[in-house]
Amino acid sequence: MKNKWSDSEAAQFIARYGQEWGEDLALRTYTSRLIGREKALVLHGGGNTSVKSTHTNIFGQQMPVLFVKASGYNLAEIQPDGHIGLELSYLQQLRSLKDLSDEAMINELRTHLLRAEAATPSIETLMHAFLPPKYIDHTHSDSILILTNRPKGEGVTRQALGEDVVILPYVRPGFALAKAVARAFEAFPEAVGMVLLKHGLLTWGETARQSYERTIELVNRAEEYLTSKRLKPLKPRVTTPPELARERYLRIAPLLRGLLALPTGNPDWPYQRFIIQPLITRDSLGLVDSIQGKETALTPPLTCDHLIRTKPFPLWVDEPNYEDEKALREQLSQAIDQYGKAYDAYFQRHSGRLGATSSEFDPRPRVILLPGLGAVCVGRDAEDAEIVKDITARTLTAKRKIAATARYEGLNEGELFDMEYLGLQQSKLTQNSHLPLRGIVALVTGAAGAIGSAISEELLKNGSQVALTDLPGQALDSLIDELKREYGPRVIGIPLDVTDPQSVARGFDQVVETWGGIDLVIANAGVAHVSSLAEMDPQAFQKLERVNVEGTLYLLSQAARHFRVQATGGDIVLVSTKNVFSPGAKFGAYSATKAAAHQLARIASLELAELGVRVNMVAPDAVFGYRRRRSGLWAEVGPDRMRARGLDEKGLEEYYRNRNLLKAKITATHVAKAVLFFVTHQTPTTGATIPVDGGLPEATPR
Repeated sequence: MKNKWSDSEAAQFIARYGQEWGEDLALRTYTSRLIGREKALVLHGGGNTSVKSTHTNIFGQQMPVLFVKASGYNLAEIQPDGHIGLELSYLQQLRSLKDLSDEAMINELRTHLLRAEAATPSIETLMHAFLPPKYIDHTHSDSILILTNRPKGEGVTRQALGEDVVILPYVRPGFALAKAVARAFEAFPEAVGMVLLKHGLLTWGETARQSYERTIELVNRAEEYLTSKRLKPLKPRVTTPPELARERYLRIAPLLRGLLALPTGNPDWPYQRFIIQPLITRDSLGLVDSIQGKETALTPPLTCDHLIRTKPFPLWVDEPNYEDEKALREQLSQAIDQYGKAYDAYFQRHSGRLGATSSEFDPRPRVILLPGLGAVCVGRDAEDAEIVKDITARTLTAKRKIAATARYEGLNEGELFDMEYLGLQQSKLTQNSHLPLRGIVALVTGAAGAIGSAISEELLKNGSQVALTDLPGQALDSLIDELKREYGPRVIGIPLDVTDPQSVARGFDQVVETWGGIDLVIANAGVAHVSSLAEMDPQAFQKLERVNVEGTLYLLSQAARHFRVQATGGDIVLVSTKNVFSPGAKFGAYSATKAAAHQLARIASLELAELGVRVNMVAPDAVFGYRRRRSGLWAEVGPDRMRARGLDEKGLEEYYRNRNLLKAKITATHVAKAVLFFVTHQTPTTGATIPVDGGLPEATPR
C-alpha cells in the first residue's frame, strides 16, 4: 500500500482549517481522509480516528480534550466537525469503573461533549481516551483480517508483523475493549501498533504523520507476508462468463426483489421494499462457481464492523434454475423463507442477552450468493445497497485468499449477535429511515422539463430512488449533475425515447440493473402544438400522437409486464392536463392526444388493480417553469397565447392566475405535491384525477 502523505497537502489542510479548528484537528482531518480513501483499510463509515488536544472553555481556561470520529461518519469525506470534542480528563476517570453498560457509556459520552448538539461519538471513544498517544488510527485492513480470521491466527499474525506489535484476542467493542487495550498498551508501551484479532488494527503516534505511516507500514508487512505464500486456486465446478451472469441477473432481478419484499400487514403499504445490486466480477464468480465456494462463503463477516450491513451470514442458493422462471421463483422463495426461519431461530437462541423490550430485526438476507451469477447485495436504499456491495466485494476476495492457504474462522455466533444488536451500531442505519419512499424506485419520463424535474426532486426529498429519463442532451445531463450532487446514489440518468418501445424496454433494464426493479412510474413526457383544425399539419399531429399516446402506451405496457413479474404492486401516475376536460381553441392536437393518454391510464387502473397497482392522474393548468428550467410546452404554446391576448410573458402568467377561483399561480411544485399524494398512499385510490388548477369549474373531472 502506497504511503500518500504529502507535506504540501498537509500544509493546505492547515491553511484551510487551522485558524478555525487548530492545527491538530486540521492534520487529523487530513490523515483521516487518506485512510478513508483506501477501501482496503476502511469502508463506508467504518474505522475511527482521534487526536488529543486542548480547548479554551467559557472561563478562558485551557482543558484537555479528545476529538474522536462521530459514529457512522465517513472518513473519506470527513470535515473537522466530524471529530467530536469531549472532556478528556473525565473520560479517563471512567477507567476506574469495574463495569459500564453501553447505554450508560453513551450517556457519559453525550453529557461530556464540548457542544451539546454534536453527533454521538464512536462506540470506541473510550479506547481512544484510555490510550496515551496523541494521534490514534483504527482501521479494518483487509490484509490484517486475512491474517487473523483463521485457526491459530495469532501465530500467523506474529510471524507476519514481527515483535513490535501487540496482539489482543477479540473483545467486544465498548468499555471492556477500551480497558483491555489500555492494559495491553501499558504492558508494551514501545509497540508501534496493536492487532485486535478478527476486528482490526490500531496504530498511534505523537504526530498525525507518524500514526498514519505506522498504519501503512504494518499493512505492508501483512501484504508482503501474504504475497510470499503460495496460494492454491479454488477448484471450479463450472465457469460462468460475466456476460451470461449479467443477462441472468436482468431476467431474475425483479422476481428476486419482489420475493425479498417483506409483508407488513398494512394495506396501504403492504410491503417493505429493498434495493438490490449485483456483484458480478471474476472474483465473485470464481468463488460461487468453485467446489469450495459454499463452505468458504457461508462464514461470518471479516470484522464486527461489517456485521450491521451484511447480517451474520449470507444466503446461498444451490443450483439455481435460470431456465425456468416458475421453478426459479419457487426455489428462491423457499431459500428466502428458510433463511428467515434460520434467522428467527438465531434470534431466539440469543435474545436473552437483550432487554425484554428488544425486538427482532427483519429476517431478510443482505447478501445472496448464486452459482452462475455471483452475489446480490440488499439494502434499505441505494446508498445502503452500495455499502453492502463494497463490503461483499472485499469480503469475497479476502475469503478466497484465506481459503487458498487455510480454513476461514470468524467470530462465534454469540459474538455476532452481540454486535448486530448493539444499539449504537444500529443507529448508523437510521439515516433516511423516516422518509416515506425509502426503498421505492421511481422512473420519471420527461424528467428534464419543468414539471418532470420538480416531480423528480420531490420524490428524492421523500426518500425515493429516481431514474431521470428524457431525450439525450444538455437538459437531461444538467439535471442529472444537479440532483446527483445532492442525492448521490439515489439518482441515475437514462436517455430514453418514449416513442420507441425498445428504448423504453432498455430504460427499464437499466433501472433493474442498478436497483433491481421499479415501483413507481411517472408518465410525464409530452409535447404540444398550436394550430387550428383547419390548418392542422397532419405530420405535426402524428408527432403528438407518437409522443403523447404511443409513448404512454409503451410505458404502461412495459410497466404492466414488470409489475407482474415483481408481484408487489406499484404505482403509475400520468401527468395529464386540464385540457382533457376543458380543451382550448387551436389546441386540438394536444387536447385530443392527452385525452387518449388519460383514457389509457384509466383503462390501466382497471387492468392492473389485480396486481395491486394503483394508476392515477394529475391534471395541471399552465406551468411556466421550475427554477431555471422553462416549460417546453409553454415555449411552444406561450407565444401564440401572448399574441392572442396582447400580453407579455408576465402578463400571461397573471392572466392564468386570475382566471381560476383561488387566484393561484400554479407551479411545478404544486403538481409534484399532487403526485406525492398518490404515491404516498394517503387514501386507497386508483383511477382518480387531481386537478391542479386553482379551481376551474369547466375543467372539473366529471
